[in-house]
Amino acid sequence: MATRTLPTIAGGSAGLSRYLEEIRRFPMLEPDQEYMLAKRWQEHADSDAAEQLVTSHLRLVARIAMGYRGYGLPIGEVISEGNVGLMQAVKKFDPDRGFRLATYAMWWIRASIQEYILRSWSLVKMGTTAAQKKLFFNLRRTKSQMQALEDGDLRPDQVKAIATKLGVGEDDVISMNRRLGGDASLNAPVRADQESGEWQDWLVDDTPDQEERLVEAEEFSQRRNYLKSALSDLNDRERRIFEARRLAEEPATLEDLSAEFGVSRERIRQIEVRAFEKVQKAVQRAARATDAVAAG
Repeated sequence: MATRTLPTIAGGSAGLSRYLEEIRRFPMLEPDQEYMLAKRWQEHADSDAAEQLVTSHLRLVARIAMGYRGYGLPIGEVISEGNVGLMQAVKKFDPDRGFRLATYAMWWIRASIQEYILRSWSLVKMGTTAAQKKLFFNLRRTKSQMQALEDGDLRPDQVKAIATKLGVGEDDVISMNRRLGGDASLNAPVRADQESGEWQDWLVDDTPDQEERLVEAEEFSQRRNYLKSALSDLNDRERRIFEARRLAEEPATLEDLSAEFGVSRERIRQIEVRAFEKVQKAVQRAARATDAVAAG
């Protein structure tokens, strides 16, 4: 797919700033505009239509790429790899499937960036399994959620919690944390062998833009639909208990539900656990099916 006007990223933080300013000039697409452009590309291989689809989503790539700025690689190269993923998404996008290009493209953008990072990091030669890749790309975020971002080794309880959350061994968590070396300072240079600016020079405004809000809204709607479908797999009693215990703003007590159904509190707890497992499996199946569609 040829892209005649795709902006390029010059070296250094100044070049990145110019690039970010340039891509903001490309207009966002309304749903009907996006649909018509996608149909023109799909049915007539209209390169102008494909180019408009790509350029209107360059900001999405940049925002996703910024989430990977902690891996010590030039952010311009990370963005460029994300753009490759975006172009692959446009090439395969089917507008008749009912979702927006941004939702579909996020999978391709992230996959392209992650493959680039894995290729580039010599320390991740060991990180070839799915579990190790998951650990590599989620350790920093998980540490942040646990407020465990200080430099140095993790506490044993933190190691155990992360290993459990990510489904990997505790030794793997310790090893990967040491290899990643903790969080880099925002004032540290991006690369030691050249004057490429500090990490803070490459930060962008974290305020969600129109495109990001759209993606978040669609993802929320998608998760809500997954849950709604999953709840239909429950019988009336399971659904009542699950909703009362897991979805209500003020969850019902085991005692209240025990009195309502005339069974013991332990029986209510068992039904709740069983219902939760059913919902969880149904949601996971639906999510995998969606990912398979996006990947295909």
